[in-house]
Amino acid sequence: MNKKIFISFHYDRDAWRAAQVRNHPDMQYSFHKTELLDAAKWDKLKQKGDIAIKNWIKCQLEGSTVTIVLIGKETAQRRFIKYEIEQSYYRGNGLIGIYIHKLKNQFGYSDEKGENPFEHFYLHHDYLNPLTKHTKTYDWIDDNGPKNISSWIEDAAKSTLRKHACY
Repeated sequence: MNKKIFISFHYDRDAWRAAQVRNHPDMQYSFHKTELLDAAKWDKLKQKGDIAIKNWIKCQLEGSTVTIVLIGKETAQRRFIKYEIEQSYYRGNGLIGIYIHKLKNQFGYSDEKGENPFEHFYLHHDYLNPLTKHTKTYDWIDDNGPKNISSWIEDAAKSTLRKHACY
């Protein structure tokens, strides 16, 4: 397998849920994942401003082959997630979305389902051709993510969707 995975998620709201996916055994031992910032490092990076954050994202994407967007309630509205999707797409990474709203947070609560963030991107400047038509999304709970994550990543890595104009 040996794929480098970039994992995109809304840090403040979904870090606990994202950790459950990142720490799954298949993710731990089968794939190389990009760095996960702890709260202190994230706060320090945010203080440096947008350019520093974008540079960090580009650095983390370097060498990655698949980007997983973990979709929570507010994911689609986050500007840096939009930037991560855009940069991943331009790099030719395989893209997948995984809904994580049913996972419980550190306080034992699940969340409401969020909007698909891929709906904000279009191929070839064609508003009738959203990225959602070409990018698979799954639900970690309903689609048995613990059993299927490896095959989802492999499918995304083989995706024929590559290097189209996207905005």
